[in-house]
Amino acid sequence: MNSPTRFEHNDLALLTPAQMGEADRAAEAAGISGTTLMETAGAAVAVAIGERWPMRPVTVLCGPGNNGGDGFVVARHLDAAGWPVKVALLGECEKLHGEAAGAASRWKGKLAPFTPNCLDGAGVIVDAIFGAGLSRPLDGEAGILVEAMKLRRTPICAVDVPSGLDGASGMVRGIAASAELTVTCFRKKPGHLLYPGRGLCGQIVVADIGTPLSVLNAINPNTWENSMGLWLDGYPWPEPESYKYQRGGVLILGGAEITGASRMTALAASRAGAGMVTLAAPKAVWSVYAASLTNAIVRSFDGVSGWQALLEDKRRNVIAIGPGAGVGAATRQNVVAALATKRATVLDADALTSFAEAPEDLFSAICGPCVITPHAGEFMRLFHVQGDKLERARAAAKQSRAVVVFKGPDTIIAAPDGRAIINSNAPAQLATGGSGDVLTGIIAALLAQGMAEFEAAAAGVWLHGAAAAEFGLGLVAEDLPGILPRVLQKLRAYSDA
Repeated sequence: MNSPTRFEHNDLALLTPAQMGEADRAAEAAGISGTTLMETAGAAVAVAIGERWPMRPVTVLCGPGNNGGDGFVVARHLDAAGWPVKVALLGECEKLHGEAAGAASRWKGKLAPFTPNCLDGAGVIVDAIFGAGLSRPLDGEAGILVEAMKLRRTPICAVDVPSGLDGASGMVRGIAASAELTVTCFRKKPGHLLYPGRGLCGQIVVADIGTPLSVLNAINPNTWENSMGLWLDGYPWPEPESYKYQRGGVLILGGAEITGASRMTALAASRAGAGMVTLAAPKAVWSVYAASLTNAIVRSFDGVSGWQALLEDKRRNVIAIGPGAGVGAATRQNVVAALATKRATVLDADALTSFAEAPEDLFSAICGPCVITPHAGEFMRLFHVQGDKLERARAAAKQSRAVVVFKGPDTIIAAPDGRAIINSNAPAQLATGGSGDVLTGIIAALLAQGMAEFEAAAAGVWLHGAAAAEFGLGLVAEDLPGILPRVLQKLRAYSDA
């Protein structure tokens, strides 16, 4: 399960601003001029605006770089289509360079002062002040105008990203105004999917501006947006002649006090296709589990020696520990015993918090396939790494030697070798107690059926989000396993199409 997969699904690749710069330079080397790229990009933004809103007055805010050049092209195309257009430039035309200067020279209208008054009467604002590569806080005249945009609440179309948004991290540099529509070119950037950026971009349109796909070969992207296209080819559908032990066995550690958590993990593992699910219950509460679980075998155990005895059955090829396990020395011992088997292991919740005082004890024990699924609080207890969320997830995976599922509205799946996937299909109703316990079961089941840990984690996170979206509002965690078959049936139909 440890062999890394090199994704060829470059349609799902996410490019940092620096990588997008490489793509533009490679396109120019292939014979596509920067002027052509800018003209095509601006025309695409104008088309997207026309598809989103009926004709109305537009104010186009242009910055001093290539993003501003795109804005001039947008203005020219909208003006030619009959839209009332006003253009305001940050700085002076004489100080523009390269393609931006050329685009400005082709705009034959007047320039309005770059002040909040230029927004008067606008039915749409085109934000082409700064693009995704901004590396400093937005301030001065630009900051004042962006603040005015926020106060007016006029619909905004952002070119590339809302000005002030860091395209690599999704962080806001000083200030940014929320857009209803964001038009970017060639590929999305991580900042389009990572919060708070994702909440500022509105609808995202990715425009094809003629950049050759071959440029991705030189860039070799290692970040993707989570989608079935990344892992569907290797999804472990049931085979006609397969039997339960071929479908894998999941062993789940139950807790003595919070019994519902691991029961949801067990049900999710069964629904996600594991052939056999065994729940290990402490003797004192065995009857609670046995009376309520019909989808799993319930085995009682007493202490770490009893747990180790259950680990001896190698048909249980995946072990899941954490939901409701309890925080303390007993859970630490049980985790270390599970990891020592070198079988695939999923660690969540209490299995992680139990190592908060000595995270290196956990990391040193990981010697086989392992997926850990911390939320933000659990992540902070284990890892003391710096940077934005994507950087921290990558650093944590490298440090722990496990696939890290850094949960949240923008869950990141990071592998020790530097690959990362950002999930974008999780609806807000997933923020409910117990949903992570279900995710643990789904990932464990996919591992049991033979998926590699990086792909199993990505598929599990996507299925988790799709199930929540399928159910809709009013979701509680125990609804997720029941709705999962409907999602799987749709996924199979798509796969077979």
